[in-house]
Order: sequence, then C-alpha cells, then structure tokens
Amino acid sequence: MSTPIDILNMMMAKDYFSQWLGIEVLEITEGKCKLKMQIKKDMLNGFGIAHGGITYSFADSALAFASNSYGKKAVSIETSISHLVSLLENDVITAEVFEQSNSNKIAIYTVDVIKQATNQKIAMFKGTVYKTDKNWF
Repeated sequence: MSTPIDILNMMMAKDYFSQWLGIEVLEITEGKCKLKMQIKKDMLNGFGIAHGGITYSFADSALAFASNSYGKKAVSIETSISHLVSLLENDVITAEVFEQSNSNKIAIYTVDVIKQATNQKIAMFKGTVYKTDKNWF
C-alpha cells in the first residue's frame, strides 16, 4: 500500500519545475500538505519583487501533492489566487493546504501562503481537482 510520502516522492521525481522552485516538504498526509521555499533572484520581476507566477506555482504544487495523496491521480480543473503582499529576494514562505470538500470525483482545497519572517499571509489560493480512476501504484 502506498503512503502520501511515496506518492509525493514519485511526483517530485519528474516535477522539474517544483524542483527548480527549491520546494522543501514539511508535512504530507492524506488531503494535507505543507511546503517551504525561499525566493531566489531569478524569481524576481522587473519591479524587483517575486513574480506572481512564483507564489501561484508554489501553491499549485502544494495543491497537487495534497490532492494526489489519497492514491488516485488528480488534476486541477480550476484554480485562482489573490496576492496580498509582495515578496523580496531571500524571503522564505510556506504553503499550507486545507481540504474543503472531497467527493468521488471532485475535491476543493484552499492554500495559505505565509511569509515566515512576519507570519503574514501573502497569498490565498483555491483549487478544484478532478480525481481520475487511475491509481499512483
């Protein structure tokens, strides 16, 4: 029987973008995930702040890991983000996933992205996933 960490490790092995982000897994259980990463210079936009796609991708990776943790392959069908506070180079952030609804085919999650230095919420992400009939193992 596969565990959430087995599934996450299998996903991360081929998730080159999440690897590039420098994601560190702090916690993974069924329907829940907590990740950490640091903002790097090559993640900044022309304003000298983190590109919005960075926090979006970070939260999206957290969504993917949490929603696949039950053993069925799940893919996002709708996502959105609200950016609340900008980030600078070297800021460390965490993403924590909360399962809001989980049925046979559809599940809804929210992700809080937090700036560690101030414990301030910097983004709110919502994702809806479709759960396929395909198993990870």
